[in-house]
Amino acid sequence: MAEDQERAANPMSAPIIQPPASIMLKLLDELAAFSAPGPGITRLLYTPEWNQAQLFLQEKMAGLGLKVARDKVGNVYGRLIGRNEDEKVILTGSHVDTVVNGGKYDGAYGIAAAVTAIHYLQQTYGAPQRTLEVVSFCEEEGSRFPLTFWGSGHVTGMYDGSEAESFADSEGITLRTAMAKYGDGDTFDSENRGYSCRRKDIGAFVELHIEQGILLEKTGTQIGIVQAIAGQRRFMVKVTGTANHAGTTPMNLRKDALAGASEMLLMLERLAHGAGEPLVATSGRLEVIPNTPNVIPGEVHFTLDIRHSEAEKLESFCADILSIFDEIAERRGLTIELESRLSAPPAPMDSEMCQRLERICQQQDRSYRTMVSGAGHDAQLFAPQCPTAMIFVPSRDGISHSPAEYSSPEELAAGLDVLTELLYELAYKEISV
Repeated sequence: MAEDQERAANPMSAPIIQPPASIMLKLLDELAAFSAPGPGITRLLYTPEWNQAQLFLQEKMAGLGLKVARDKVGNVYGRLIGRNEDEKVILTGSHVDTVVNGGKYDGAYGIAAAVTAIHYLQQTYGAPQRTLEVVSFCEEEGSRFPLTFWGSGHVTGMYDGSEAESFADSEGITLRTAMAKYGDGDTFDSENRGYSCRRKDIGAFVELHIEQGILLEKTGTQIGIVQAIAGQRRFMVKVTGTANHAGTTPMNLRKDALAGASEMLLMLERLAHGAGEPLVATSGRLEVIPNTPNVIPGEVHFTLDIRHSEAEKLESFCADILSIFDEIAERRGLTIELESRLSAPPAPMDSEMCQRLERICQQQDRSYRTMVSGAGHDAQLFAPQCPTAMIFVPSRDGISHSPAEYSSPEELAAGLDVLTELLYELAYKEISV
């Protein structure tokens, strides 16, 4: 094609790929209709509204001429078969699940943009050199069951399915029971028959996402090029003292679990401030037992969420704060128990892919900045296994996981254009991935 030859010869002056953003925006609105009642969007793993959304995407992608498949845990794929089927697949997409009362952009935007981009490339340039696939991961958030990345974790081998018996939702329904109702299908790879959803044929992964932070909006920047996703450590902490009468127990004889936990959390905040950016530390859940006004609390459970983009600094901070918690507990006559809930190392994105994105932004005359993602994303699971890139667009007021989540049509369209160009380069050009 003449246009292909022009693009290859002088990519900086080549025509800018601009798929119709209206298709993507309509798809986002259609996905938002699949939600449990209540404010915002609630689409939890293995619920009727989740299943309806995945079925809708299967029908939509099939109608656009993509080969559709759904694996055993419910990940949905749409495949545009390449001319060279011996080369590995270029995969793009995000997660279809939401938090409770979330927004319509988190996860869904990356899926809607990927469907739109691949369809546009097919209509404009025909079959690619390398197979292109869009994926709607079944789950990423951990909102119904106490584990995250159930979809991409199966694709990358982090999970093997044995975990399904060990986790239950707030109503006591096990993950396996819920999955049996909706997670049923098969992947493209004949080696993946049966339960396994593991993929070993992916040559690159690209995820487009809203920032979920305020940096891009605050700096007036159109595109964020993620260089790394911060590592995370999550803990459940149990502090045990002695429950006793609030009126008859002298202050100097108390073993108040809540007072001890409060001192721990104040120290957490103080040390996190002292550590400086990009470290962040949060306790978002607190449970007091017996939680009665006239009883000294005998037991407290609280969560810890600690993040940093450098593994050594993350581990050092965790070790320091946990040591301080032990000292506080000992001084107050309390006991403390820790349960590690998540240990995700920092995930650097592929440097060559980041350079491609910078050049694409320059070609499209878009403002951009490199940045670290403090939030976790499916991309972090792929980063150790294949070249991986992540693209951000601004979030109004930095709000996410809320009905107030919003990115403008113009901002969403800019991300779509950048994604489409990157997919063109990875799937249509004579390069190896």
